[in-house]
Amino acid sequence: MILNNVKIYQPNGDFDKEEIYHLHIENGYFSSIHKGISNEEGNHVIDGKGRTVVPGFTDSHMHLLRFGMLKNELDLTQVTSWTEMKKEVEAYYPEIEEADWIFGKGFNDGAFTDIDHLLTAEDLDEINVNKYMYFMHQDGHECVISKKLLKRLEEEEDFHKEPEVFKERDDQGNLTGRFKDTAVHYINHHLWERSIEHAKESLSVALPYLLENGITTVHSDDRSFVGSYQSLWKTYTSLEEDGKLPIEAYLHHYIFDQKDLDEFIENFHKRTGEGTDRVKVGAIKIFLDGTQRLHTAAMRQPYPDSPDTTGYLIYDQDQLNKMIQTAASHGMQVAVHALGDRAVQSAITAFEQPEARTKKLRHRIIHAQTLAEDLLERMEDLGVYIETQPSFLMDEWNQKDQWTPKDILPYCDAFGSMINHNIPITLSSDAPIGALDPIVSIFGAVNRMDENYQPSGGWMPSEKITLDQAFSGFGTIPSELEWNEGVKGRVSEGYQADFVLLNHHPNDISTEDILQLHVQSTWIKGEKVYSKTTDGQ
Repeated sequence: MILNNVKIYQPNGDFDKEEIYHLHIENGYFSSIHKGISNEEGNHVIDGKGRTVVPGFTDSHMHLLRFGMLKNELDLTQVTSWTEMKKEVEAYYPEIEEADWIFGKGFNDGAFTDIDHLLTAEDLDEINVNKYMYFMHQDGHECVISKKLLKRLEEEEDFHKEPEVFKERDDQGNLTGRFKDTAVHYINHHLWERSIEHAKESLSVALPYLLENGITTVHSDDRSFVGSYQSLWKTYTSLEEDGKLPIEAYLHHYIFDQKDLDEFIENFHKRTGEGTDRVKVGAIKIFLDGTQRLHTAAMRQPYPDSPDTTGYLIYDQDQLNKMIQTAASHGMQVAVHALGDRAVQSAITAFEQPEARTKKLRHRIIHAQTLAEDLLERMEDLGVYIETQPSFLMDEWNQKDQWTPKDILPYCDAFGSMINHNIPITLSSDAPIGALDPIVSIFGAVNRMDENYQPSGGWMPSEKITLDQAFSGFGTIPSELEWNEGVKGRVSEGYQADFVLLNHHPNDISTEDILQLHVQSTWIKGEKVYSKTTDGQ
């Protein structure tokens, strides 16, 4: 195949933006790249119509299965009152009358004006349906459940081992039905049973959204939403066997504790990077702290808007050290959710252990939204990668001073400082919590503004990164986490032909106009898997 009449954008400038090129693709790889237009004719020659080829996007942190499941669930993101929410649930009920659960996503009861408190199981009694009810907050880290489900939950012996800080209780010490962080994960994993067929259907719903946004590879944390890792593996590989999995997927294994990790090591014998053609084992996922909005992210100083609170570490240092030692000794990469600076400090300490083999295994810290100079210096030569989510900054920049001590406010989402300290960073969505479209994340990282172009000039503008650095965060850097840096993430001879055609060359528009970039078509291993146009090209 020849892709003819295209421009090429490669981060760090291998190609002249004024030149037209044609690319030869054989057996799913770029075999050669040439200036000018090819004179060959035939069905194997595809006219790129002057569009711009960029490397396909790798989203290094998301929840793809959950994203698909939510597309088929009750959407509460536009609900503005408790009265409206009740009506939405009761209207939705006939559609799922035979099901045992009602699941709603995206509510924000903090903005409701017809109640003076956050929802509890007691409130859900006002909804006239006799089902297990589970409603996920818009940030994905908090839920409220019905009394019927709460009763079942309290019968679960292991649930009582979950940290109390993630369970809301009333003045009498009774559970209110409102839960945070790992308690939410527990409910997802242990109580809501989903079949592999249901999971496959949800995955099939999600895949077109990836392709229309130019995403060709994902690193996804989905275990909590299908039960066991074996079931998760079967979901993806079964879809691959059916010829319906166009992307490559690296599947993380979220663990609850050392016992959970030991059972995975004993019962599942593939390790990070191993698997099938399109489905590979990802990292061991460890959830070390919570979120700033809920004041559960572990901070070294108190929250300015809650001076009695510094957040919470889910594991002590010895527990974390041991889990990372165990994973590393069995060839498993580790990805640690660490949002607050105290959590990041703990993760660094664990990754500094010689037994962690951090440079070899390329461990990850997810989020690292709050840092400090000492933490940056410790990571500079550690070999750890940081997975950032610029769309979170776009949504939260005007709340950062409420959550972050003044002296470290400049170190929030410090993308520029990370790169200046030679710390490799990826850009990612954390979908369905953050924006799926990589262009949105690139805009946020380069401009540090929201989609309304606020604040003017960008929030903490010294932490802006360049366009090349942002695109690399979806290309060459995540390919290193797969040990595929010589195979994926570039438009170069010998590299896998995963690419996107954009409507504009990124260097032909101003940084504030990045959102005008749109995917025209997506190609994986030289095959077109999505096209926005109707002309067959």
